[in-house]
Amino acid sequence: MPEDALARACRPESRGGVPLWRWLREEGVVDEPRLCRLAAEAMGLPFIAAIPQDSLDAELAGLFSYPWLKRNMVMPLRGEEGVLLALSDPAALPLRQEAALLLGCDIRPVFCPSGILVKAMESVFESERTSDTTTNDVLDSLDAGETEILAPFENERISDLLEENDDAPFIRLVNLIIAQAVREKASDIHFEPYQDAMRVRFRLDGVLYDRHTLLRRYHGAIVSRIKIMARLNIAEKRLPQDGRIALTLGERQVDLRVSSLPTSFGERVVLRLLEKNANVFSLGELGLGDDTRAMLEQYIHMPNGIILVTGPTGSGKTTTLYAALCGINAPDKNILTIEDPVEYQIPGVGQMQVNPKIDLTFAAGLRTMLRQDPDVILIGEIRDKETADIAIQAALTGHLVFSTLHTNDAPSAVTRLIDMGVEPFLLASVLRVVLAQRLVRVLCPQCKAVDTGSPELWRELGEDAATLEGQTIYRQVGCSACHQTGFKGRKAIYEIMPVGDEIRQTTLRMADAGALRQAALRDGMVTLRRDGCRKVANGDTSLTEILRVVNQ
Repeated sequence: MPEDALARACRPESRGGVPLWRWLREEGVVDEPRLCRLAAEAMGLPFIAAIPQDSLDAELAGLFSYPWLKRNMVMPLRGEEGVLLALSDPAALPLRQEAALLLGCDIRPVFCPSGILVKAMESVFESERTSDTTTNDVLDSLDAGETEILAPFENERISDLLEENDDAPFIRLVNLIIAQAVREKASDIHFEPYQDAMRVRFRLDGVLYDRHTLLRRYHGAIVSRIKIMARLNIAEKRLPQDGRIALTLGERQVDLRVSSLPTSFGERVVLRLLEKNANVFSLGELGLGDDTRAMLEQYIHMPNGIILVTGPTGSGKTTTLYAALCGINAPDKNILTIEDPVEYQIPGVGQMQVNPKIDLTFAAGLRTMLRQDPDVILIGEIRDKETADIAIQAALTGHLVFSTLHTNDAPSAVTRLIDMGVEPFLLASVLRVVLAQRLVRVLCPQCKAVDTGSPELWRELGEDAATLEGQTIYRQVGCSACHQTGFKGRKAIYEIMPVGDEIRQTTLRMADAGALRQAALRDGMVTLRRDGCRKVANGDTSLTEILRVVNQ
């Protein structure tokens, strides 16, 4: 390199702010193939001097636009071990993560001279124009702004987000993430901003997994796009907001509950996914034991009373209640529900959704519902004394009432209602049965392995370990079919507490949950842990999973 060129290269002001690598190429100080090879060696990445014809894939390249590929000087290729992203400028390396998000697979970067890349692009898109007029029509119908699917969106001002051409990349980016979550059957999507990056996580089978790490500067645009979809105030970033989005993905109708929370690095957004046209389970498909199922069917056919299902958020309480409703749904019954939100559509059942903005609360809706001559009422959740009192009055006047509570076990439901202010003598007279439940992950059938269990696990099980004597148990391993988690799908474990004479007397004495639990165990109640051990004995799940869930 000449001395004057070396001197200018060492002074950024002499280069006019142009990055060193690009300046060396544009000034011709070092020929580009050699410069590209040096960059590959410095970054520990492969270098290819030519692109084989069999690496070119028109369908793969067609997912991007020719102007975007040409401007960023990158090219997707088919490799022996997966997809490659050929690039000639180290500055284009961050585009790998956006391209991986679009394609839904991991991508390995390789360096290649720009002249070779341009010839490869022209070859692919020229053949595409001559062989596929449909793709050509689509490409011609999109202008440069619309085809920048993954182009950096430098300005995060709200006005720019509302411009059609500028917000198109982020419309597609958000849609890609939501579509991927629906395909993977995720229950939640988390958009979490941090100091240097934005993390996207999916909750699969009750556990959060990292899915994408995006550039920090994309955060404002992505959050604003979600707020626009949920009809939230995109100018308000200091207060939490809640909203909903209704989407159609093919034949699947998806309802998303949106929650935003201000944090020190920006707004965290969580989307809860609910498939509107998902199949409603029957009681036989819930995984209930034969004795538990027979007992529950007996209670749901009673003419009046209250049936409660308890458990933490996301434990499948609503699914169980819907299964119970389907079990008694008949033309001679008027079944009404009030929910927040309506999660599944049940033919023949009148379903109402609460709306606090117009003062349509559980209590207000329930009062109106009682004037609709119902036989069976489902209340999405008993949250306060007013709702609890109306539910009890409905049960006393000859209605069968289903509802949910947030308690850890079945006996705690009684003490929770008494703490709300419900009179014990009223509760004892209307409560029929309490069902507590949790969801445990099911072992992947393709990779589960036989397990002996550690001594610590057996000690933690206590007397319930006797249930597993002589049984073959399994543990999770992980494979491609289960995304290396070792689990695929979930099943419920149950604790059912019929309210008999002893439970009623204990309730009237306003005894604590411990006394109620001892009374229920004397009546033969099967605990969550015992039912979980049955699932372990059947080979459905593992010991560690049961202990993880029941010890929450």
